Amino acid sequence: MNGAKMREKVAFIILGFATLLVVLPIILTIFYIVRNGIGSVTWEFITQPPRNGMKEGGILPAIIGTIVLIIGTMFFSLPLGILSAVYLVEYAKDNTFTRLIKLSVVNLSGVPSIVYGLFGFTLFVGFLRFGTSILAGSLTLAIMSLPVIITATKEALESVPYSFREISLSLGATKWQTVRYCVLPYAVPGILTGTVLSLSRAAGETAPILFTVAAFYLPRLPHSVFDQVMALPYHLYVISIHVPNMPTELKFATGFVLIVLVFLMNLVSIILRAHFRKKKLW
Repeated sequence: MNGAKMREKVAFIILGFATLLVVLPIILTIFYIVRNGIGSVTWEFITQPPRNGMKEGGILPAIIGTIVLIIGTMFFSLPLGILSAVYLVEYAKDNTFTRLIKLSVVNLSGVPSIVYGLFGFTLFVGFLRFGTSILAGSLTLAIMSLPVIITATKEALESVPYSFREISLSLGATKWQTVRYCVLPYAVPGILTGTVLSLSRAAGETAPILFTVAAFYLPRLPHSVFDQVMALPYHLYVISIHVPNMPTELKFATGFVLIVLVFLMNLVSIILRAHFRKKKLW
């Protein structure tokens, strides 16, 4: 074995070991939660509201509240994020101002979620007087999700070969027709990936909804966008910290349901992404 092959083998071993160090703790954590929580996940637990100070009953309001917040976040963030990325890639000139915008979008992805929560509380709950509500919480989560959606969409659009645009324009199509029919359809897999990643993060966040929408104990379903709701991440935080003598298995069961919800979101994304990738022409 010559020196080059030896170095390549050593590099593969190091990379594999690094991957194992990252993946193994995640797998062990998920296994521990599943092992301790799956036994308490019953039909009553999923379909009933909590009772007796959340020590009995189920988590239906928290599940519905989380789903409603995810839908609201997607409603506000997805169109705005995609349109912003289309403008930055297809229409905006490459100058200092647009480069500053792109840098700001990337930097916003790393802002702590508690900062978004305080911003949402100040703007939506206080200044705009939406109150502690689904509307305020969804808008706050949407702002937090926007940087990831814009960045993912921008990269997906830039991955489409420029020749697609040239051919479309040479045949007499307008700029928007080119973007609509020759660019966006082939960028959908990347857009889906970024969208689901941002929504998965939003589904598991506690700090933003703590200030804007989450209720400590509200065993009923919401009736309007101005209602408070329970949400799985905040409910898990509450029963783990603030409810004395809470059965441990109920904590793990709630965590297990949250993991399953996020997993289902990612599974749907994978299926849709595979479907759209079949339509790629390169």
